Amino acid sequence: MITIERAVTVDRPVDTVFRYLSDFETAVEWDPGTVSMARLEGDGGPGTRYRNVSSFNGRETELEYVVQQLEPGRVFQVRGSNKTVVALDTMTFRQVEGGTEVTYRAEFQFKGVARLVEPLFKGQFTKLGDEAEQGLKENLGKL
Repeated sequence: MITIERAVTVDRPVDTVFRYLSDFETAVEWDPGTVSMARLEGDGGPGTRYRNVSSFNGRETELEYVVQQLEPGRVFQVRGSNKTVVALDTMTFRQVEGGTEVTYRAEFQFKGVARLVEPLFKGQFTKLGDEAEQGLKENLGKL
């Protein structure tokens, strides 16, 4: 499994930051790998399904994400999957002096033959994490 984790602090209220990031369609704005994101069904709470198209390693791939956990102002978690990977994205929110700290953790577990090449992708996922951190800083700062 490959795990990336980044923490970002912004001078915005927790409820504002949470509202923005728990609307998972906004991933197209802050996640550099996301090409498109569309809600398929649900109200944004647990069980809500999204269709995600991501670009990785020069190729586009589609994942279906389902909201696993939604605790307003505290936790937002989605699980995405396709035939080669399962992704678990967890965002935790904490009020800090002067704003909000968001910790973004993404876990990628490859399936089948793709597991054999997982070690080759570690550097690319680290870069993706760095770019997502920058995207979060830039977009949350605009709220």
